[in-house]
Amino acid sequence: MTDSEVRRRTGGRSARVRQAVLDATLEVLADNGFDQLSIGAVATRAGVHESSIYRRWKTRERLIFDAMLEHSAENLPVPDTGSLRTDLIAFNRSMVAIVDSPLGTMLGRAMASASDNPELSESRAEFWRVRLDGARVMLDRAVERGELETAPDPWLVLEILTAPIHFRKLLTREPLSGDYAERVVDLVLTGLVSAGERTSE
Repeated sequence: MTDSEVRRRTGGRSARVRQAVLDATLEVLADNGFDQLSIGAVATRAGVHESSIYRRWKTRERLIFDAMLEHSAENLPVPDTGSLRTDLIAFNRSMVAIVDSPLGTMLGRAMASASDNPELSESRAEFWRVRLDGARVMLDRAVERGELETAPDPWLVLEILTAPIHFRKLLTREPLSGDYAERVVDLVLTGLVSAGERTSE
């Protein structure tokens, strides 16, 4: 049975254990940061044996990646609203909701202060590659609909969309007002449309 099939067995013991471990991983991350997270601490928080975690995830870095990715997939889906602007607004509003939540605030600070050990850096890069795929889908659909001449660099777009949110939360500590996500998107779109017009000239 595949992992996805296990997840669909609602109420199954394997699914419950997996979810308990992933939830505990996020909680320990938020409390202790990336550098201090241990499999033992997660096992204690989740109420499972360490061997159960090692058997499924092998390393703490893979566990961190899986927990972060599942949290992101549940709370930051790739929208399909029918237009690039409303897709990006929906995406950025979800990002604001995550970053501004108590858990998101603690995770953001933990991620910002994490050291750059090679394995953790690789997991972090893989996490952002997955998020990048979501941004690419929104841009590719905009090209298919004729909203953009060509798809811009999706990594740059993702950075520009999300950086102001993290900047406010982690550095200036200014409130993320209700229309902030929309204002950022409209500023980004102005640049995208202008870039498309320059490319077509």
